[in-house]
Parts: sequence; C-alpha cells; structure tokens
Amino acid sequence: MYVQELEPVAGSLGLSALVAALPLVIVLVLLGGVRMKAHLAGLTGLLAAALVAWLAYGMPLDQTASSAAQGAVFGLFPILWIVVNALWVYRMTVRTRHFDILRRSFGRLSDDPRIQALVVAFCFGALLEALAGFGAPVAICSVMLVALGFDPVRAAVVALVANTAPVAFGAMGTPVVTLAQVTGLPLDDVASVVGRQTPLLALVVPLLLVWLVDGRRGLRETWVPALVCGVAFAVAQFAASNHVSAQLADIGAALAGAGALVAVPQARRPAEEPVRAAVLTGVRSEELDEDDPRGEVVRAYSPYALIVAIFSVAQIPAVKDWLAGATQTYDWPFLDVVDPRGEAVGGNVFTWPIVSTGGTLVLLAGVCTALVLGVHARVAVKEWAATVYELRFAILTVTSVLALAYVMNLSGQAATIGHFVAAAGAGLAFLSPVLGWFGVAVSGSDTSANALFGALQVTAARESGLSPELLAAANSSGGVLGKMISPQNLTIACAAVGLAGKEGDLLRKVLPWSVALLMVMCLIVVGQSSPVLSWMLP
Repeated sequence: MYVQELEPVAGSLGLSALVAALPLVIVLVLLGGVRMKAHLAGLTGLLAAALVAWLAYGMPLDQTASSAAQGAVFGLFPILWIVVNALWVYRMTVRTRHFDILRRSFGRLSDDPRIQALVVAFCFGALLEALAGFGAPVAICSVMLVALGFDPVRAAVVALVANTAPVAFGAMGTPVVTLAQVTGLPLDDVASVVGRQTPLLALVVPLLLVWLVDGRRGLRETWVPALVCGVAFAVAQFAASNHVSAQLADIGAALAGAGALVAVPQARRPAEEPVRAAVLTGVRSEELDEDDPRGEVVRAYSPYALIVAIFSVAQIPAVKDWLAGATQTYDWPFLDVVDPRGEAVGGNVFTWPIVSTGGTLVLLAGVCTALVLGVHARVAVKEWAATVYELRFAILTVTSVLALAYVMNLSGQAATIGHFVAAAGAGLAFLSPVLGWFGVAVSGSDTSANALFGALQVTAARESGLSPELLAAANSSGGVLGKMISPQNLTIACAAVGLAGKEGDLLRKVLPWSVALLMVMCLIVVGQSSPVLSWMLP
C-alpha cells in the first residue's frame, strides 16, 4: 500500500509544492517557450512526474508505472475513442462531397457577411467543435469564410473568436468527461456548473463577431439576429448540459442557434451592396452558386441528425440502464493507494463503459452515416484507419498528458499543490479561471488543461472552503477563452487561410478579446462563489 504525503520534501508544504509543480512547469516551458511539439513535451513531463513521484514522494516504481498506464488507457478510452469516431463521421462527409453541399446550403441562407459569420463561424463552428474539436472548427470555418469572400485575416480572427463558447463541451463532451474523471466528481455535477457559466459567453460572442466583421455599423444593424442567436444557443446549452446530456450540449446549442437565427426576418434580408464591398476584400468562390438536389441537401444534414437521434434515445432511462449494464469494473493491477487520511483513492478501480460511452454511440452514428451517404464498407474502414493515422500525434499527446495527470494525482503531487494554492483563500475564485486559461493557451486543449489542473483545483477548493464543482468548472470555462490565443490554434488558422508565418499578427488581434472575456468569466466565478450569484449554481 502506498500512502500519499502532502509534505514529503523537508516537511515543508512550500518546498513540496515547488517540487511537485516541476512536471507542469517543464511541460508549459517546453510548449510555450521552447515551442517543442506537444507530444514530446507531454512525454518529457510524464518522465519528470514519474521521477518526482519516485524520488521525492517515495511512490514505488511499479505503482508509478501503473498510474501512468491507467491514465494512458483512459486517454485512449473513452477520450480518444470519442474523438476518432467523431472525426471519422466528418471525413466521410468530405469523402462523399456532402460537406461541400452543406457549405453551399449555409452560403444560401444569407448574403449578408455579418449573418454569414454567425452561421458559419458561430453555429456551424460549434457543431464541428461538438463532433471533432481539436482545431477542426477553426480550420474548416476559416476556409469557408474565405470562400464566401472574407479577407483571410478577418476570416481567421472571426473563426478563432467564435471558437470559445462550445469548447468545454467539445468532441462530444470530452473536456468535461476528463474533468470529472481526474477530479472524482460526478460528471452530471461538473457539466451542470459549466453549463451555468459558458452560456453567458454565448450571449456576448455573437455580438462580438458582428462587431469584428463590420464594426459599429454591424452591431447597430444586426444586433437583433446576433442576440437572438446567442440567447437560443445559451438556453439550449444550459438545458442540455443540466437536464439531458453533456455530450449533446453543443449539438443542441448549435442547432438551436442556427434555427433561431434563420427565423429572424432581418437575418434573411439581402445585404446592401456597400456593406459587402466595405467588409469583404476577398474573392467569393463560384462553387457556391451551384444548385444541389433537395435530397442531397437532406443527406448532407443527416449525419448530425443521426447523432442527435442516437444520443437522445440513449438518454431514455430504460435504454440508458440497458447500455450501462455492459459496463465493466476492474481492480487496477499493481495499484493500491490511500490518501493521507487512509482512505482508498478512486484510481484503485477502473471502470470501462463499453457501450454507454459517447464514442461507441458516435461509432453507431458513423455506421448509419455510411449507409445513408452510400459509403462502401471497405471505404468506411479505410477512412477510419486514415483518421487514426491523422490523429497519431494527438493520440500520443493526449495519452501522455493523461498519464502525467494520473501520476501527479495518485502520487499526491496535485494534492500538495492544491493545499499550497488554497492559501489564496477567497482570491482563488478569481484565479481559478486564469489557471485554466493559461493551461489551454499553452497546450491548445481544454481537455489537457482539465487533466493537468482539475484535481489541483478541487483540492484547493476543499481546503479554502469553496465549492469543488465550481472551481473545477471554472478551470474548464476559463480555459475555453485561452484557445483563441494558443499557438496550436493560431498555426491552424494561418495554415488554413494561407497566412503561414503571420501567427504573431493574429495573436495581436485576438489577445485583447481573449483577456477581456477572461476577466468577465473571472467576475462570474467570483460572483457564483459569493451570495451575489450563488443562486445560479445547482
């Protein structure tokens, strides 16, 4: 049995926290300073965490290795199992050119560039974030906006800023699923609190997008459809995350936002020619003028309808219980850990939700998608394998970061840092979103930031008397605002619109908005930790 210690270094909490933080510091420096590739930085950080656990905390090598293995397995299933299958669905729509049909369908909704920014970057971007995440929305939406005639720089900025509100529930809820796992908090509790924070961003972001597209005039002339879109998105995200399923939060929000936007007469009104001339300096793709048969348009929308339908059916109590019946629970080998109070930690047991996990449901939706789109079984399997190959470095990054997080959590390193950070007291509520923001800004992933800092936030919350669910959620909600300034996303945006090497220019344009929205989120969390906004929490 391994007993966690809080002050293993010279009996000092401060020194112990300094040593415990070394793996995190190494990862952040390698990513942000040295600009090392994420998977290499993750592996280096994992090695550092294992050495600290063994040498400073006295964790036996077999238990250290077992902790890392459990984290890597969790990274593969259910986390990457969701991501791979979701991206597979998208690849099949590209393969059959139904994605092009979908893009043309969006282009015909309105010829007003301000409305197009809302439809493509905010609503469709949220749908892509829900299904794939990991940079796909920025790349795809940037290209679509350029095809609609947007200047490349403006297209990239709009896509980056739009990719905020849906990130916490992206990739079928992967960030909040990870957060729940590493903190030991119930998924429904974590998702519920996040669903009472990020929807507030959704009220602001559409208004910000029309400002970015056309300044004061854009805000003055299109604030009504922008606000309606944001309200519908926020309400749907709140309702789904609190009462339906975290995995469906972004899908429902994206569809609700798009539906509400299209329903506003002002959004369907043709744009005045001077508006287009003043706002757009790029060349509109002639491909957008092609006509598509109604049946093909329906098929283009069908993958997303199938995912919504399958996940909705899976939430029916009888079906949910039946699916959960296949879940397997194992005693994890070579791992016997108790906390300083002598209580067994959750890592000793591993739960494998074989069928009920989101990835398996997306796989089922993918099989149905292949049938609807007419993708041959051999081609579908080939696309799945190609998806795994495309994500090979992301797979290595996620598994190494999760392994790092598990070693830090089970050895007691995260608990030490959490107890030390708890000294911030009431100020911890303000700093909590900043920590998540910093983690995502460096790593480019809300999932990674939650894995790295989730347990730390919960420990600090318990020591300072704050709500663990609130600070865990704040880590994720603050993190979404760091995504637009992460080197990974900036590079993706520049590559997508042909601005390679201009990442610094984009950073200067989006950084003020990232910091401003972060301050708003910090104030929201502070309010929720006090009687002022505590009524917002479940």
